[in-house]
Amino acid sequence: GYFGQPHILSRFMAIKSAKDIPLSRRIAMSWMVIALIGALATGIAGSLYFANDPLANPETVFIYLAHAAFNPWIGGLLIAAILSAIMSTIDSQLLVCSSVITEDFYKKWLRPQASSKELMLVGRIGVLAIAIIAGIVALNPESSVLGLVSYAWAGFGAAFGPVVLLSLFWSAYSRNGAVATIVVGALTVVIWKQLSGGLFDLYEILPGFILATISGVIVSKISVPTERVKEQFRVFTSKL
Repeated sequence: GYFGQPHILSRFMAIKSAKDIPLSRRIAMSWMVIALIGALATGIAGSLYFANDPLANPETVFIYLAHAAFNPWIGGLLIAAILSAIMSTIDSQLLVCSSVITEDFYKKWLRPQASSKELMLVGRIGVLAIAIIAGIVALNPESSVLGLVSYAWAGFGAAFGPVVLLSLFWSAYSRNGAVATIVVGALTVVIWKQLSGGLFDLYEILPGFILATISGVIVSKISVPTERVKEQFRVFTSKL
């Protein structure tokens, strides 16, 4: 799923120099390993600590552990860290959404002559609309944070993950192949999620990623990329 996270990829795309990418990669991966180990350790500690008195909502295990293991000052800081992590992720995702709506859709397809003020207004309206939709989705009492995140993770990973990997490592990957990859990956995740039983109990990112990659390869074999794309790929690989 990480290969398809737009708010993460945008940071690498905005880097000042290609020479800084190796250091950024090491920092990002090191922090992610620490974060995943911490999440796993929290789950194990919670399952042991609350073994005789299970929590009504397992997703609150970190909050209750912080309350039980530390004094109120330290516990408050740890709970505030949760909110800061949530806000950090949200603002990055909303910023990317605003950029996509204004630059990649509105300005490119609807109003190429749009002014900066107009684009700013469109971006704000788009962010507000996305926030409202997210709020409505979160109101579902049957949903969970883990369920929603894993579903979104599968969608991003299956739709955009293969595009990033094929673009980086395959010179024959075409624009039509990329479109096919995104469409097939997203549709597979959505359809797979609605089905259940047997093979359909498999996490939807796996079939979505596989089918998206296959469709991208097939379509790229049919529609050969332009010489401009091939030249850009050669320039990119020469800097590695």
